[in-house]
Amino acid sequence: MEYRQLGASGLRVPALSFGAGTFGGRGPLFGAWGDTGAAEARRLVDICLEAGATLFDTADVYSDGASEEVLGAAVRGRRDEVLLSTKTSLPMGEGPGDAGSSRSRLIRACEASLRRLGTDYIDLFQMHAFDAATPVEEVLSALDDLVRSGKVRYVGASNFSGWQLMKSLAIADDRGRPRYVAHEVYYSLVGRDYEWELMPLGLDQGVGAMVWSPLGWGRLTGSVRRSSPLPEGSRLHRTAEFGPPVDDERLYRIVDVLDEIAEEAGASVPQVALNWLLGRPTVSSVIVGARNEAQLRDNLGAVGWTLTAEQEARLDAASARTAPYPYYPYERQEAFARLNPSPVGVRLGAST
Repeated sequence: MEYRQLGASGLRVPALSFGAGTFGGRGPLFGAWGDTGAAEARRLVDICLEAGATLFDTADVYSDGASEEVLGAAVRGRRDEVLLSTKTSLPMGEGPGDAGSSRSRLIRACEASLRRLGTDYIDLFQMHAFDAATPVEEVLSALDDLVRSGKVRYVGASNFSGWQLMKSLAIADDRGRPRYVAHEVYYSLVGRDYEWELMPLGLDQGVGAMVWSPLGWGRLTGSVRRSSPLPEGSRLHRTAEFGPPVDDERLYRIVDVLDEIAEEAGASVPQVALNWLLGRPTVSSVIVGARNEAQLRDNLGAVGWTLTAEQEARLDAASARTAPYPYYPYERQEAFARLNPSPVGVRLGAST
């Protein structure tokens, strides 16, 4: 396993980490991802540790807390061998204090996660969303207290917009509060919007990307092709409405190229899609999920080899996307990247 710095922090994380969203199986949305229990979860953790994938990511809202409970049971007795990441801010109940990132909520949420995980510290504690109703200074002050108390080692964000993340970083620097060292983001061959604002921000500010849903909400597993409909048993039927939309023709164009390159590389379609992400700027760790041992072993096979420059270029071209509105600043950004190569270089552009 390759290990990388998490952003500009001193924490080294595996290039592939494991997402425990399939643990628990409780609740209408996150429970639909899977219902892995403690015994099977322990086996999946065993496989991850054998491969060097030592970072495990979850959230309090996953299966109404059951994901944290199952993960905690699966790593019991080997806490020093793993890194645990969890998230909070999304609703955990109907009460007025059951959502958001207020000081009261963050302290209660952290203590509840510690109990469910069966640990006395969290390696990476992330805000699952930006809480516009709570002052950023209040959020960061509460996180500072949790870090100073030893309950949290590092802090991060998830699903922030560019201005939300930059405002948080600026206030952290101004007030001497902990900086977000990680940003957990949606990024895949079928979802490259991360590149327009958040990737340049991450490069400039030293924020490492932890990629969720790297297979495009299950669309890049190899089961969806131009010539075959979505399998009847696919979870995408139940969860597609909750994930980012993808135009069918664009999806098929990408999968066609993935099929070609998978055959050339002697790899599976998801392995190629994951390997492409590992070569992208700012990516510290790609979070893979699995409902069974076979899926996990296949995903872990995405490391230890690299795509050729020509193969990367074909995938870039197949997955090229139009800049979001307002178009002009992004079009200028792409043109400037071509004239002035940087760590992002020409690969930032929509037509690369």
